Amino acid sequence: MATMKLKVGEKAPEFCLPDQDDKPVCLKDFAGHWVVVYFYPKDQTPGCTKEACEFTERLGDFTNMDATVLGVSTDSAASHRKFAAKNKLAIELLSDAKHETIAAYGAWQPKKFMGREFLGTVRSTFIIDPKGRIVHIWPSVNPWGHAGEVRKKLAELSGEEQKPEPQEKEILPPPSLI
Repeated sequence: MATMKLKVGEKAPEFCLPDQDDKPVCLKDFAGHWVVVYFYPKDQTPGCTKEACEFTERLGDFTNMDATVLGVSTDSAASHRKFAAKNKLAIELLSDAKHETIAAYGAWQPKKFMGREFLGTVRSTFIIDPKGRIVHIWPSVNPWGHAGEVRKKLAELSGEEQKPEPQEKEILPPPSLI
């Protein structure tokens, strides 16, 4: 199966994949809305868990920007159900068992692990605009802090006012005591 090399400005490849509840989710269903599609290697692994949990923690930010977050791996819908339940994930996880969509987005690539070479999913993320065009690509991702990077870039691209990162509030005494 050939892996495509997509570029910013190109039409995002269409897909229809089952989610964790075995319901079909198609890219065309999100026409007119922003979509974040991130590809990850495997449910229940440390990096993939961190990435999914960070996207879930920031889901309100994405929703406020009229964006949907879709995580895609080769794991089954049943695996996704367990992964989502165990980690209280609120994002949609899609199953691409035949890795056709993963390959169409260029994320199915040769990998090396412990001296062994094989084909697998390279962690990568795409932002798709309301017209269905790819507007930003992260071809290789470090999962720690990635959801924040994506939120920031989406805010920039969508023209949304960026909210500052949450900080601990300083507690001041009432004005009468100052």
